[in-house]
Amino acid sequence: MEPRVPPSSPLKRRSLREEIYDYLRNEMNRGGLQPGAFLDLDLLAKQIGVSRTPLREALLHLETQGFVSVLPRKGFRLNPLSLDDIRNYFEIIGALEAATMLGVGGCLGPEDMARMKELNAAMDEAVAADDFNRYYELNLAFHEVYLGRSGNRLLLDMIRSLKRRLYDWPRREGFVKAWEEESVRVQHAALIRFLERGAIEEAAAYLQHVHWSFRLQEAYIHAYYFASQGSKPDAG
Repeated sequence: MEPRVPPSSPLKRRSLREEIYDYLRNEMNRGGLQPGAFLDLDLLAKQIGVSRTPLREALLHLETQGFVSVLPRKGFRLNPLSLDDIRNYFEIIGALEAATMLGVGGCLGPEDMARMKELNAAMDEAVAADDFNRYYELNLAFHEVYLGRSGNRLLLDMIRSLKRRLYDWPRREGFVKAWEEESVRVQHAALIRFLERGAIEEAAAYLQHVHWSFRLQEAYIHAYYFASQGSKPDAG
């Protein structure tokens, strides 16, 4: 008798719900699903070629991340990103990144500093080339140098989820160049200098009260998120 080949581990296989979730996120990112719209589950399930159950499960996952709302007798609504949302996300991300820096900053060494400088220089090049997608990925990687040192997976998942909510609904084609230039040449550079001096508390405070300060970044936020509206956006 030939030996039985064990099935591949289910932990290595992605569920249908996860595949649908990724599909929906990609559609949101590219603008195929627009904020404010209501979803017809039957029509969407038919378009994707799946049943309602895994589709609903994927949408409920998106609800936990703030992308959609479940309305009684109406179904799922894709949430617009309001000014209040952005203010709250900046406040939360700033507090969480600062807390992470306080916990892991002392573990960062010369290789980490070199990596952050390399990523920051690459970001500067991406801004000069008007390559927002590359800038976006490099910016996430820059922050992951210190975030990735944390063993608090729940905290990291929350930060990453909130950043996706800020940047991918949908991902905008253009960007406010002055904002990115200030982020790279002033704020990131200042953060690196704090870390090189071992000034971890100052680095954490800078993250929270400057880099992720809604008040200090508000003019850029209006220019990036709401310029096309031609007027002041709704607060909520």
